[in-house]
Amino acid sequence: MEDLIEKIKEYKLFLGIAVIGLLVGGYFILQQPKSSTSTVPDLYQASSVSSSQKKTQVSSSKEEKTSPSMSEEAEVITVDVKGAVKQPGVYELRSNSRVHDAIYKAGGMTPEANSQSVNLAQKLTDEAVIYVAKEGEDVPAAGGSASPTTSSASSKRPGKVHLNRATEAELQTVSGIGQKRASDIIAYREANGPFRSVEDLKNVSGIGEKTLEKLKDAFTVD
Repeated sequence: MEDLIEKIKEYKLFLGIAVIGLLVGGYFILQQPKSSTSTVPDLYQASSVSSSQKKTQVSSSKEEKTSPSMSEEAEVITVDVKGAVKQPGVYELRSNSRVHDAIYKAGGMTPEANSQSVNLAQKLTDEAVIYVAKEGEDVPAAGGSASPTTSSASSKRPGKVHLNRATEAELQTVSGIGQKRASDIIAYREANGPFRSVEDLKNVSGIGEKTLEKLKDAFTVD
């Protein structure tokens, strides 16, 4: 009888140990999926952030490399705006600019300007001269088949320039008349009075018979 009781006690002890072992094993088994699911996304997220940072750095590096080259390729032209504008002068513009962009840079036209004397839609070229005539000046209207009043530095505005009314800038629109010669013409006019004829130009310092032959068709005193 005592042996039976002892065996029952041992059986209960063994059974208790087994139950405890199963509970402990089950606990660890149940905890493993939670642990794996909580760490995998973190690793993925860290990898994604790292990859994103690398892409951002590469993108920034490319922008730093390409930006200077793009700015260097941007062509700038220089034009001279003259005549009936508020701020005549030399201006820098982008290569795809139009005449109206240059006039805007020069402050716009003055009230006495003849807006028909220029083609506002014409594209500009480097060293171009934009001359805005005043009302009453003898210039062709812009548009259609008329010759534009925007020209390169080597060519000049069509139409005759009035010797007695032209400013220094207007005189320079004639081929062969630079700043020095235009200044001499005005100095002669102020000292001797209005020109009576175009032939009087030969009295201006530096203008001889040959130069007069080249210039006389570009001027008028009428």
